[in-house]
Amino acid sequence: MRLWHCYNARSLRPLWALEELGLDYEIQTLPFPPRVFQRDYLETNPLGTVPYFIDDGISMTESTAICVYLIEKYGRNDLGIAPGHPDYADYLNWLFQSDATLTFPQALVFRYSSLEPEDRRQPQVVTDYAKWFLARLKRLNAHLETRSYLCGDRFTIADIAIGYALHFGEIIGFFDYYTPQVQAYLKRLKERDAFTRALKVGKDLDPFKDLTPDLTPYLAT
Repeated sequence: MRLWHCYNARSLRPLWALEELGLDYEIQTLPFPPRVFQRDYLETNPLGTVPYFIDDGISMTESTAICVYLIEKYGRNDLGIAPGHPDYADYLNWLFQSDATLTFPQALVFRYSSLEPEDRRQPQVVTDYAKWFLARLKRLNAHLETRSYLCGDRFTIADIAIGYALHFGEIIGFFDYYTPQVQAYLKRLKERDAFTRALKVGKDLDPFKDLTPDLTPYLAT
């Protein structure tokens, strides 16, 4: 198996899963965004995005899908929820919500507050999508009032999927706006040995260390 990865990008999800599973893999770290700073990567993945993952003749580009593939192909149901389990539907919902609902608005907030040149930044976009993201945490806020993990009373790849979204939210300035139970949940996830190992990979190429925005002016309006 080989995974192409940028530090703290969505590729952290499958990297974290690989570490939790203890599988053998090769890692290729890239500067972010690779389509700009490592143009030859487009020959490997024409989308120019990370993650990119290959295993046994297949290739994948979606971070949560790779996590599902890993546990199902390698029979690691201890990190998943089986179809007959009462939490199965919830498990699927969290997996899909992680990107479709949570990471999507974060990307707009970060791009238009920090990544774009000053003359292309869009304060209204940042304000609107920062509020959107926090509003979309309402279900998670309630869910974690009585749970340590999302499904089955144990850690699963659903926690990896949602945990990354919360971790990236912390990077771009949302942590102080999380509820206490969400802050505690994220802290619990980040204390896992597998997360700690995954977070060390490619740290010398950290693209976000000098870009963390202050969201206070946007969320005060």
